[in-house]
Amino acid sequence: MPNTLASLATGRSMPLFSDDLRKFASTLEERVKGRRILAIGAAGSIGSSTVEVLAGYEPASLHVVDQNENELAELVRTLRSREQVLAVDDFRTLPLDYGSPAMRLLIHEQAPYDIVLNFAAIKHVRSEKDVFSMLQMFDTNFRKQAQLLRWLKETGFSGRFFSVSTDKAANPSSFMGASKRLMEHVMFSGEAAEGLEATITSARFANVAFSNGSLLQSFERRLQQGQPLAAPRDTRRYFVSLEESGQLCTLASICGPDQHIIVPKLNPDEHLLLLERMASGFLEKSGFKPEIMTDEAEARASVGKLRAEGRWPLLLTPLDTAGEKPYEEFIAEGETALDVGFNELMAIAYKPAENGLVSALIDDVEAIFREGATAARPPSIDKDQLKNLVARIEPSFLTTHKSSDKSLDLRV
Repeated sequence: MPNTLASLATGRSMPLFSDDLRKFASTLEERVKGRRILAIGAAGSIGSSTVEVLAGYEPASLHVVDQNENELAELVRTLRSREQVLAVDDFRTLPLDYGSPAMRLLIHEQAPYDIVLNFAAIKHVRSEKDVFSMLQMFDTNFRKQAQLLRWLKETGFSGRFFSVSTDKAANPSSFMGASKRLMEHVMFSGEAAEGLEATITSARFANVAFSNGSLLQSFERRLQQGQPLAAPRDTRRYFVSLEESGQLCTLASICGPDQHIIVPKLNPDEHLLLLERMASGFLEKSGFKPEIMTDEAEARASVGKLRAEGRWPLLLTPLDTAGEKPYEEFIAEGETALDVGFNELMAIAYKPAENGLVSALIDDVEAIFREGATAARPPSIDKDQLKNLVARIEPSFLTTHKSSDKSLDLRV
């Protein structure tokens, strides 16, 4: 694991899932070599790490879809520049919205695919700050997923389908976690998945250390820009490295059993890391002694003076913004993790939603979007309406959701 900062976050000097990759090497080669792969939303941190792993098994086709043209370009540079030659005859990147007509045309024209992976997501808890961002979260995280499954069904898709979830889908306290839990319902038991002769898997896992948009990446950028670091108090998180995220998704998507959610074997006593300790360790590794502060203005004003003394301001804030949990978990109430042959991974058998509820949810969400797009005076939507939509399938969300008027947009 070349990134020593990632080792600081994970506590590991070697990737956690390397033994499983070796153990399942023949299965991976048999199921990937010469196959046709479609990877959606795969220019981001987790998706591109997975694409890098899969490319090593020499698929016949590897089509990467993402709206971020800059990251697609960087993925091409990474794959073309590394020592291991890109042995994929049909490799292409496409800057598409995965819910667009262009995407449906691609799926039909390029069918059949053998493996489809979906990494597209609104993934930040902070995005429940307003109803408009939450509606986009619903659209990206599960409505478009239902549409994607319908399009694949139109082509007779019968391969392996994988969509990444999150630890925050287990007993969700945020709309982001709830939307990913609904995504699990859509892919496993929704109307769109009915009649789809495919092997369907997902994965919930930890924060990816130093991934795009992550708190740990912000530590690097704050240091580069001469700004204070900030972290919430008394908050613990699991971490995997970028390399491990690609390994996990590869194993889950290619080797995971049908109708199961793959999770890592991480021990809360050993692997749940206190974020303020992580921030302090990062500063020490960067050559600075952390100076703990609680006032934003003081922290901002003190950088120059403290830097000259070999110190750096670390602002600790209360964990009181919407949706945030003080800890993380992979297994929800009523779920059981099973051993399915991996050394460092377990599998949760999907627990189906009540019949008809998923398709009714999709219908209601699509009606909201339809009215928003076509009505002369679109109806206003509030957070409680969206919360009640979630609660039809996940009634416990009415009590587990952590509501707050405070947003990270108002903080350092």
